[in-house]
Amino acid sequence: MNFSTIDYLVFLGYILGIVTLGLYVSRSKKGHETNSQDYFLAGKTLPWWAIGSSLIAANISAEQFIGMSGSGFAIGLAIASYEWMSAITLIIVGKFFLPIFIEKKLYTIPEFIEQRFSTNLKTILAVFWVALFVFVNLTSVMFLGGKAIDTIIGNGDGSLIMYAITGLVIITAAYSLYGGLAAVAWTDVVQVVLLIIGGLVTTFIALDYVTPEGGVINGFFHIFNVADEKFHMILSRDNPEFFNLPGIAVLIGGLWVANLYYWGFNQYIIQRTLAAKSLKESQRGIAFAAFLKMIIPLIVVIPGIVAYVLYTQPEGTNIIAGVKEAFAKSDGGINFDKSYPWLISVFVPVGFKGLVLAALTAAIVSSLGSMVNSTSTIFTMDIYKPYLNKTASEKNLVKTGRIVASSALVIAAFLAPFLGNIPQMFQYIQEYTGLVSPGVLAVFLLGLFWKKTTNKAAIVGILSSIIVAFLLKLPAVNLPWMDQMMYTCLITMVIIAGVSMVTSENVDDPKAIQLTSTLIKTDSVFNISAYIILVILAVLYSVFW
Repeated sequence: MNFSTIDYLVFLGYILGIVTLGLYVSRSKKGHETNSQDYFLAGKTLPWWAIGSSLIAANISAEQFIGMSGSGFAIGLAIASYEWMSAITLIIVGKFFLPIFIEKKLYTIPEFIEQRFSTNLKTILAVFWVALFVFVNLTSVMFLGGKAIDTIIGNGDGSLIMYAITGLVIITAAYSLYGGLAAVAWTDVVQVVLLIIGGLVTTFIALDYVTPEGGVINGFFHIFNVADEKFHMILSRDNPEFFNLPGIAVLIGGLWVANLYYWGFNQYIIQRTLAAKSLKESQRGIAFAAFLKMIIPLIVVIPGIVAYVLYTQPEGTNIIAGVKEAFAKSDGGINFDKSYPWLISVFVPVGFKGLVLAALTAAIVSSLGSMVNSTSTIFTMDIYKPYLNKTASEKNLVKTGRIVASSALVIAAFLAPFLGNIPQMFQYIQEYTGLVSPGVLAVFLLGLFWKKTTNKAAIVGILSSIIVAFLLKLPAVNLPWMDQMMYTCLITMVIIAGVSMVTSENVDDPKAIQLTSTLIKTDSVFNISAYIILVILAVLYSVFW
C-alpha cells in the first residue's frame, strides 16, 4: 500500500544496521565461544540504561503494537492498566525479588526453584516454560508481526504473512544466535529508541489526520470528546468489556497476578536483570524501565482509539474512504487488531513508513531474540546439562544453546500461521497464560517469603492450581478471567500453606530464604524514582478514572 523505494531503503538500512551491530557486539566480547556466562548472561556486564532499554524492547512487541492497539479500539484506555500497573510491579520486583535472585547468582528462574525446593519441581517448570515460550509466546509474536507487515506493505489479504514470518526469523537469527544475550541486550538499546520514535510518529500523524482542521492537540481533544467512553481506566459493570477488565478488581485483583508473574518470574524478562554489573545497576535499570512503561500507552493505545473514532465517524471527524471495509471480517465482525497497521498504511507518508515499519520490526525481533535466548538458556542449563550431558564443556553448552534457539525459531515459524484470526490477540494471550501463571506465582511468593513452605506442598500447589483454574473457567462459575486468576492464586496459596503445615517436620523448611533488612535495602536513586513513579500513576488514575 504505497510503500515507496525510499521506505524500502529505510527499512533495509535498519535491517543491515541492527544485524551489523549485533555481530559487532558478539565479536567484541572475548570468550563468547567458550563461556556460557558470556552467552547466556552477557558476561554480567550490563549497565542500568542497557538493562532498562532491553527490558522494554523484550516486552514491547507485536503483542502490544498490534494486540494492544486492537484492544484500544475495542476497550479504550482501560487496557493501559497493563502498562501503568507494570511500572509499580517493576518497582516491587527491583526492591524485593532482585536482591535474592542476584545474591544466588542465578542463570535461570528454574534454577531458583531447585535451590529453594527440588530438582524435580525445577524440571517440571523448566519443561513448562520451554513449551510456553515456543508454542505460545514465539508463535503469537510471529503471527501478529507477519499480519502487521502483510497489512502495511501488502494487500492485507494474508498472502505475505508466511514470507514476513520467514523474514522475521532470518533477521532474529542473524544477530541473536551468534552473540547470545550480549547481542540481544546491546542491540535493544538501539531498538527501543527506534520503536519509541517510530511509535510516536504514528500516534502524532494519526492524531493530526483525525479531524479536517488537523493538529495533534486538536486531534487528541477531538477523540477525547467524541469517544469519552474510551478514556476510563475503571470500567463499569454494564460495559461490554467488563469481563476482560473487571472494574476496580483490575487495581486490587488479578492484574497483580499477571504482572508479578510476568515481570518477576518470566525468564526472558528477568534474564537481563541477572546480567547486570551489580545489584545497584540492576535496580536502576528496573526503575528506568518503569518510567518508559508509563509512555507506552501513548504509542500503542491512543492509535487504537483514533482508529475507533475514524471507524465510527462521529461529527467533526475526517471521513476516510474504505474504513468500514478495512475493518470488516468475513463473519460480519470487526477486525480490531488491524488498527495499527491500517493507520500506518493509510496515514504515514513516504519515507516515514519505512521508519515506522522498522520500529515495528525492531519491537518484534527484539522480543523474538529475547524469547529464543531464554528458551535456549533454560533448556541448556536446566535440562541438557543436568540430564543429557553432565560433563558438558563451556563450548558445548554454547553450541547447544544455539541449536536450541534455532530449533525454537523454526518450530514457532511453522506453527504461527495456524493461529488464524483471533479477536483481541493481546487479551487472548493474557487469558490463557493465566491458566498456569497463578499457581507458579503462588509457589514463588510463598517460597520467597514464607519459610515453612515445603517442596511437597509446592508440587501439590502447582498441579492443583491447573485444576482450580479450569474449574473456575466453567460457564456455571461466570467469573471474569482476571478474577479467576486472583482466586486461583489465593486458593493455591491456601493449599500450599495447608500441605506445608501438615507435612513439615521442622519449624522452618531447611531451604527457606533468609531475609534481612540489608538484603532489600535500596539506594536513594531507586527510592526517589519509585516515589516519582507512584505520584505520576496516582495522577493518571485520578484524571482518567
